[in-house]
Amino acid sequence: MQKRTITKTGQEISALGFGAMRLPTKNSRIQKEEAKKEIYYAIDHGVNFIDTAVPYHGGASESFLGEILSGEYRDKVKISTKMPPWSVKKYEDMETILDKQLERLQINCIDYYFIHSLGRGSYERLEKIGVSKFLEKAKTECKIKYAGFSFHDNPEAFKEIADAYDWDACMIQYNYMDEENQAGKGGMEYAASKGMGIFIMEPLKGGHLAGDVPERAAKIWDRAEVKRSPADWALRWVLNHPEVTCVLSGMNSAEQVEENLKVAGEVQPNSLTSQELKLYEDVKEVYKDLTKVNCTSCGYCMPCPVGVDIPGCFEIYNTKYMFKDKSAPFSYLIRMGGVMSGNESNAGLCIDCGKCVRTCPQKLSIPELLGDVSSELEGHGFRYKVKFAKSVVMPLMDVFIALQHRFSGNKSQN
Repeated sequence: MQKRTITKTGQEISALGFGAMRLPTKNSRIQKEEAKKEIYYAIDHGVNFIDTAVPYHGGASESFLGEILSGEYRDKVKISTKMPPWSVKKYEDMETILDKQLERLQINCIDYYFIHSLGRGSYERLEKIGVSKFLEKAKTECKIKYAGFSFHDNPEAFKEIADAYDWDACMIQYNYMDEENQAGKGGMEYAASKGMGIFIMEPLKGGHLAGDVPERAAKIWDRAEVKRSPADWALRWVLNHPEVTCVLSGMNSAEQVEENLKVAGEVQPNSLTSQELKLYEDVKEVYKDLTKVNCTSCGYCMPCPVGVDIPGCFEIYNTKYMFKDKSAPFSYLIRMGGVMSGNESNAGLCIDCGKCVRTCPQKLSIPELLGDVSSELEGHGFRYKVKFAKSVVMPLMDVFIALQHRFSGNKSQN
């Protein structure tokens, strides 16, 4: 297993990390013995980073890791978890949440502590409460070693948050179909320039890039001299980037662990050939042919005067059609409804001012298209759905993750 060094912390992190969001389950409960074997096997073969969060497996993921990561195995890994901003109303909540996480994980200090799913709105709210002071205090008290943030917003918001605190690491969604979405390549390079560790979530786009790929895409992969699975190709693309520290994969079978270990052990930065990179471009064209909106996520339409995340709305809308993603309405509710970020940015906010139309290089009829997005992904009573989701966000998050898992093309990897 290759290791990659984080400039700011000096720590060597395995190129593959174990994401504890999609552990093997039976009757909605973690199959503890099977999950333990898979995690131990990964650690024994060089994985030294384990990532979890409060809502994973209905709150059971942290406790499970606390049970199994002790003694020699605790010494071999860095443990990462996240603070849920949606549960924070006042400063004291952050300290209470952290103490409970330490208790569940059965440790005195969390190696990497991320603020979960930050966006511009949620960070501004947390900063008013005192999140920077909280992180510094937690470091001083040795409750956490390093601080980071996971992110689901646009490139502009990413840079603002990256500059707002002396972060040690960030966690972003990145795969060959999301090169320009959310933080995107530009955000990743910016974080790397600041010395942050860069942890990648959704390298397989929720399993969509690894499951039943379109026949045209499968034929393109078959043109390669070396035959690989779609999951292998997707992981290779991410690991090929020298800025990437660690790719987090939600593995829940021995076969997936073995395949991902093999890939992470082979792929060095900038090792893909020009012929292989051409295959990715051809596969991307297949998926682009299935899109509903020819949006390139260039961002010229932003910022929207009323706060609509135009590229984000089109990204989820396109995903619904590219991958027949039945969980798209849930993803849309969580992200565009501001359930976690606190910043509503859904298509239904559009007032048809025309500013975006004048600046769009693709000459898209953006207000009309946003109307289509709103009709399909919001429906009636969207504001009430958002309000309800915010009031029960913890169980909703677990349902959302379970539905993504169930309906994804590959039901077991990120």
